[in-house]
Amino acid sequence: MDFDDKVVVVTGASGGIGRAVCRRFAAGGARVFVHYCGSPAAADQTLSELAGGPHRKLRAELRDAAAVRAMIDEVVADAGRLDVLVNNAGVFELHPLTEVSYDEWQDYWNRILAINLVGAANAAYCAARQMIRQGGGRIINISSRGAFRGEPDSPAYGASKAGLNAMSQSLAKALAAHGIFVYAVAPGFVETAMARDYLTGEMAEAIRNQSPLGRVATAEDVAYWVTCLAAEGAEFATGTIIDVNGASYLRS
Repeated sequence: MDFDDKVVVVTGASGGIGRAVCRRFAAGGARVFVHYCGSPAAADQTLSELAGGPHRKLRAELRDAAAVRAMIDEVVADAGRLDVLVNNAGVFELHPLTEVSYDEWQDYWNRILAINLVGAANAAYCAARQMIRQGGGRIINISSRGAFRGEPDSPAYGASKAGLNAMSQSLAKALAAHGIFVYAVAPGFVETAMARDYLTGEMAEAIRNQSPLGRVATAEDVAYWVTCLAAEGAEFATGTIIDVNGASYLRS
């Protein structure tokens, strides 16, 4: 896929899906801005794997609205434009209702929604305002099958991803007239650090057998669809939520 002269921001790009997305965009000729929060060394590792360039890393705490705006402003000041935003950053934390205190419940919901949903919404706002000025762009949000299937031990995570889907579809309708196209990609389990405990534990085989393919997704499986949606020709799919879960969960 040809992304020559395109400027791309990928949040949560210091590993896993974000790193794979960065690699695919860079291989297609894009200039990639690698967002991270906690680990500059991991962001540097992502940069070291990218073809072409120049690419850059950017640090921002997504719970901080001012930091999100500053991040997008920095990209535009450096590169002059922003063509693709991939909202990939997210956290998954267990907080079963029957096992946490009310104060802990508040903390989990506030933190998870702030990063997974509100942080993504703020990044989308700032990116879209720039895209309106320049005449178009793409916003791709990384969701989860948990938005549809439910997350009984992490309800805030499921709710955040359901909200991300609704936001994607709302923005797709709001921004199409400006040449901005918005999508969501909803994987199930992916071979990443976030899922390592599940995929190496006693439930590993059962998890892999949820799919008739007998495996879970790789980060590259997800990155493929992100770049497909970002490519020229995908415009009429705006508002789409792509399931990348190996038929482990089918919705009507």
